[in-house]
Amino acid sequence: QVQLVESGGGLVQAGGSLRLSCAASGRTVSIYEMGWFRQAPGKEREFLAAITWSGSNTGFVDYVLGRFTISRDNAKNTVYLQMNNLKSEDTAVYFCAARAGRNLPYNYWGQGTQVTVSS
Repeated sequence: QVQLVESGGGLVQAGGSLRLSCAASGRTVSIYEMGWFRQAPGKEREFLAAITWSGSNTGFVDYVLGRFTISRDNAKNTVYLQMNNLKSEDTAVYFCAARAGRNLPYNYWGQGTQVTVSS
């Protein structure tokens, strides 16, 4: 089992920045990739970015490219999502997730952290 705990959410003004953290524990050797997702009220959960556990590959959706970056700290088993130039439409609950293989579903999820961007 893998446990994921997000932190770093909060209230920020439009144009501001936040850094979200996702700390992994448990059987982390089974992790191939970590991802960040978000879910706004009344909308489906959407993928934002991913990074392989080795940190060698990353991927982003177009609408956050250039504003969000993903990174990881091997020593802390933690993945980060740096979010810059935040917009009101970025308001959502942000989740991190883990999967054991590139073609496998994300089957470990954190509890989520709320990000609210005021305009």
